Amino acid sequence: MRRVALPDERDARANTLLDTEWIVTNGLGGYSSSTTAGVTTRRYHGILVAALPNPLGRVVMLNHLGERLVLNGHTTFLNSEERAGGRIDPDAAALIADVRLDAGLPVWEYQWQGVRLQKSILMPHQQNTVHVTYRLLDGPESTRLELHPAVHFRGYEDPVGSDVRSPSNARYAMAMSGGLHVLSTESGGLPPLRLKIVGADGHRFMADERVTSEFVYPVEESRGYEFRGALWTPGHFEIDLAVGSCITLIASTETEEVMLALSPDEAALCEQERRRRLILSAVPQAQDEIGAELVLAADQFIITPAGRVVDATRAAAMGNEVRTVIAGYHWFTDWGRDTMISLEGLTLMTGRQREAAFILRTFAHYVRDGLIPNMFPDGSNEGLYHTADATLWFFHAVERYVRHTGDQVTLTQLLPTMQDIIEHHVHGTGFGIGVDSTDDLLRQGKEGYQLTWMDAKVDGWVVTPRRGKAVEINALWYNALRLLQGWLTEVRGGEAAAAIRHRADCVYESFNKRFWMPDKGYLYDVVDGESGDDPQCRPNQIFSISLDHPVLDPSRWAPVLDVVERRLLTPVGLRSLAPGEHDYKKRYFGDLRSRDAAYHQGTAWGWLIGPWVDAWLKMHPGDRAGARRFLDGCIAALDQFGLGTIGEIFDAELPYTPRGCIAQAWSVAEVLRCWVKTAPDVTA
Repeated sequence: MRRVALPDERDARANTLLDTEWIVTNGLGGYSSSTTAGVTTRRYHGILVAALPNPLGRVVMLNHLGERLVLNGHTTFLNSEERAGGRIDPDAAALIADVRLDAGLPVWEYQWQGVRLQKSILMPHQQNTVHVTYRLLDGPESTRLELHPAVHFRGYEDPVGSDVRSPSNARYAMAMSGGLHVLSTESGGLPPLRLKIVGADGHRFMADERVTSEFVYPVEESRGYEFRGALWTPGHFEIDLAVGSCITLIASTETEEVMLALSPDEAALCEQERRRRLILSAVPQAQDEIGAELVLAADQFIITPAGRVVDATRAAAMGNEVRTVIAGYHWFTDWGRDTMISLEGLTLMTGRQREAAFILRTFAHYVRDGLIPNMFPDGSNEGLYHTADATLWFFHAVERYVRHTGDQVTLTQLLPTMQDIIEHHVHGTGFGIGVDSTDDLLRQGKEGYQLTWMDAKVDGWVVTPRRGKAVEINALWYNALRLLQGWLTEVRGGEAAAAIRHRADCVYESFNKRFWMPDKGYLYDVVDGESGDDPQCRPNQIFSISLDHPVLDPSRWAPVLDVVERRLLTPVGLRSLAPGEHDYKKRYFGDLRSRDAAYHQGTAWGWLIGPWVDAWLKMHPGDRAGARRFLDGCIAALDQFGLGTIGEIFDAELPYTPRGCIAQAWSVAEVLRCWVKTAPDVTA
């Protein structure tokens, strides 16, 4: 259980409730999410955001659910479309006595004039269905609950204002069918939204069709996007409450048979059991209180992608189920780089080896010209390949998988693909990625593209192009060569690996000659770049130590770690650029251009705490307790922003405000992996 610490002071309480968000996912990429105040502040918020088959993708189907209590002729708003506007009245905030996660699922308790009402939300696994359940814990029998559904069917990335499905332009309608209230629109080919109240002896629907005109999304306003939009409501449900009884609003895009296959009680029991098994399947070091929370947070990112018919057919033919990794909520899809970095934490620490194997084989299937896809856009079956490092992280993920499982069959299957990848990199492949024959270092870069993990781009401006020979790309290149050398030696003997071994030796020599700056005691970020060698102090150099095969000479580890610790380390990860450098930004805020200008120019990244811990333990192999202390800030982040999960990024300086996605796969994965790695009495 994780509780939100609610201040007693009214305004502070209201701000805490607005700033803290929750998310429940369904294993398909769909979700239910809002602020703990119940106020919608983002275009991505929704009580039901369904993951529909391609090309529809994720669609906001039930945008908002207004809630009111009525007692003795008096009405109070728990939340409501009229009172939302991106804010919450301090008086309304005072009604929220408790907000917590129970086994990762959100629960609220409201108190008003002797009424104690509990609310909880869950999504049945693998369904585009949400259950919102209310239980009257105490209060007069005359207590009534009103629920006001409000909709604007739209893609979750679409602007909140006018479009063909806007309530101002489209014809929305509601009809009764088999005891269900069915909301639909004529435009866009979307499925209807089905609503049903379950468990109430007395409830009525009061028709009152209307369109709200000024629904405000303040987070979108602060991010420079359209922030005013309309919602349509057909009316509201009036439900008489009895002490101890539960009523549930079920909202779904599934068929009636599917959405009602489980009663709310059965759905809750099934989800509790599923979560219990997730924790018990994890490695023992991840079954303590913090580890279990991280295991449940990790589960949110592993999904069955809707509409990937070819992948699903291939998986079924092998006796598997198709799986992929969502990089972050609310707006990321599945990214190759994030998947490979996250794979160990999300799947191997959580006992999901079969899913890990399928993910690796799926990405191997999509290799084109020696590259794995950088991402699959939402609603698309075709990958984009503009990445220089995702493919090299693939080698790292395979190594960790084989080490953990001993699965030599999968390794043998993947080995020809990995040899092909190396050959393409040696001879040159897309986006200027290829080996420089003069020093065997890997260069990358093409005008207009951002190919490393520092990939911000806005209006054609690539903020950190890093074209040339980037430090982490070559650390990954060396690591991939040494891994392939070891696998070839094991499978086919040393002679088959001789050429790879020789190339790796050359990379090691060239790297230490070219990247080391003896006057500064750390590494160039890029050599042979567009403007020569780039001496900016960035975290990318840590990979020259942290990877399984460190490319940096051990005599240089100590000074590099010292510089990274002094200039880049924060309680919540590593800064992307050191203070004092020319383009350093201490805060990530403002419109899209301002944010992207800061994205990799100082902003701290939670996932980088993982390689920092790895590097630290290379230098201090017995100091697991000291290494675990580096995780304290990220663990504390479970209390804020995305409740029970870890966000994407943080401001570079105090108070290290969380920014970006409220839940990020590699942040959760790397903290979980390092939580296990630093557990007492576990060999690092």
